[in-house]
Amino acid sequence: MTTSLTRARTRLSSAVLVAVGLAAGFGVAQGTGVRALGGAVFAAAGVAAGYLWVQRRGWAVALGLGGLYVGAFVLAHVLALGAGLPAWLAVSLVTIAAAGVTYAVADRPQAEISAD
Repeated sequence: MTTSLTRARTRLSSAVLVAVGLAAGFGVAQGTGVRALGGAVFAAAGVAAGYLWVQRRGWAVALGLGGLYVGAFVLAHVLALGAGLPAWLAVSLVTIAAAGVTYAVADRPQAEISAD
């Protein structure tokens, strides 16, 4: 059973961090013209989300979601450069998918089992 203090401390949604890392990382790279700066935003959000995943669901889930996060980044490039989609559309599609899966796997509250 978790206390209110524990829940308050872990209220930050890792799905939001995934969305910020992918979308804001792209926006920063585009807006500044410095791809490394966008990559820093992507990496920082990924590390923060990874920390939450390990705390909430363990290393196996964290590694799987980390792979999804990096895979979404790669897929956005494939969709934009290979398939010819506009860059913002490609980033939006992978961001929605990755954040949705992340919420379902790591952020959605699990049913508490009481031992009556």
